[in-house]
Amino acid sequence: MSLVTRFAPSPTGYLHLGHAYSALDGWQRARKAGGRFLLRIEDIDQTRCRPAFEAALLEDLAWLGLDWDGPVRRQSDHFDDYRTALGRLAAIGVIYPCFCSRKDIAAASTAPHGPGPNDLAGPLYPGTCRSLSPDEAAARQAAGAPFALRLDVAKASALYGPLDFHDERAGRMAAQPEMLGDVVLARRETPCSYHLCVTLDDDLQGVTLVTRAEDLLAATHIQRLLQALLGLQTPDYAHHKILTDSDGTRLAKRHGATSLRDLRAAGMAPVEIHRMAGFSG
Repeated sequence: MSLVTRFAPSPTGYLHLGHAYSALDGWQRARKAGGRFLLRIEDIDQTRCRPAFEAALLEDLAWLGLDWDGPVRRQSDHFDDYRTALGRLAAIGVIYPCFCSRKDIAAASTAPHGPGPNDLAGPLYPGTCRSLSPDEAAARQAAGAPFALRLDVAKASALYGPLDFHDERAGRMAAQPEMLGDVVLARRETPCSYHLCVTLDDDLQGVTLVTRAEDLLAATHIQRLLQALLGLQTPDYAHHKILTDSDGTRLAKRHGATSLRDLRAAGMAPVEIHRMAGFSG
């Protein structure tokens, strides 16, 4: 089977050195193996994603000397795909509406915080709405109460035996989707979530090796369950190290990491960026 990797940034800011590492990792693996390297724009968050950031990241990748195979897949162009997948999960009874706000969850949860950054972190959902009767849930929805759709992890896991996946550094791992709790699969403002979209996209694009930072390893556990539920292929995974600054802080947009555009404006050449990211250029 031909190797297929991908780089899947969100256009919510400018790319930094950590992004360059992820992109170069997937690109070099594919090119050395004579495989394919794909580019996907994960822009389901319409409140934070900007066309200007997408244009900038395409420019930065080209400046780095990276090319990709086939058209760019933009998640915002494929909401129907995600709705269809969500409908399949609803049909087998493994999702339920949740009317809790983030504040409600924080107040009610006594569970530890989930692993990972951004939407993967925070208190684990305590299952408050899991026991609502269908009539009560329908009444709340009919009344216009805002809600999200969550995956009933325990119910979904009971449909299968033990699941596992292979990570390049950690080896064969038993899937433990319960570590992230009943994750959100869709919200009122968006018909899908990170977990649902990335799982479906990797299958639809034929990705055979997912290369991404190790802080997303926890997400793989829930995505392995979604693969089983939707009858999707399970790729191999290579969760690489996280790049940090001189103080040991993870490079991230929200931490104001120096962008590739700034480094380029300072006169740095692409080969220097390759070397800074740990590649030979």
